[in-house]
Amino acid sequence: MAVGLRHFTARAGNGVGEPILDTDNGEELVHVQPSVSVAVGNRASESLGTLYITTRQVIWLSELDREKGYAVDFLSLSLHAVSRDPEAYPSPCIYTQIETEADEVEDESEDSDSECSEVLDLSKIREMRFIPSDANQLDTLFQVFCECAELNPEPIEEGEEEGHNWIFSADQLEDEAGGDDVEWHFSQNPTNTIGHSNGHHDLASSVLELQINDQRFEDAEEMEQDADTGHHHQSQQ
Repeated sequence: MAVGLRHFTARAGNGVGEPILDTDNGEELVHVQPSVSVAVGNRASESLGTLYITTRQVIWLSELDREKGYAVDFLSLSLHAVSRDPEAYPSPCIYTQIETEADEVEDESEDSDSECSEVLDLSKIREMRFIPSDANQLDTLFQVFCECAELNPEPIEEGEEEGHNWIFSADQLEDEAGGDDVEWHFSQNPTNTIGHSNGHHDLASSVLELQINDQRFEDAEEMEQDADTGHHHQSQQ
């Protein structure tokens, strides 16, 4: 079950080295990115640290304060994306959304107070940004996030249908469309995506439904135009 963002201070080498991983249960280090700052919730970005991406989680450890670090499991990341829009955030970054154990409990004002208070309540944090000093590393980081997220599929509870990612075969799309003659367009290069959803089948189904409804609307509009054209010809006769 997703546990959200948490503090992390378990370092090797008397607390000055890399994070201690759960290697006994198969966790492996996939990517290390130095010189990365982190912005938790609405707070300003913190001093530089090192980002460690494993097969299970994302870990950030401060370079200055050996007692400061954060970790979040991939199962708790509902979305990650590359952000380069200065209106959204001043610096290019990897933007993430975090699921918490009580997403529906707190309102926005309470979240804001929690994020800005002196004592940070990580259980209420739903957004986090990783800001590399070298913005050219964003695409690489995003690809690593995607690959590791795929290693951690959302558990399928009994009675739920399979398929929780925005990846569909042609047969599945035809089934969703109910057999209608719908023209689908796919990106041949999935690495070109700017965001990745780590689950949420309902959201994917909504996208399909919107596309199907748009097609049906266009078909109805064409039929109406044909009818108007036919009526116009009859009037001229």
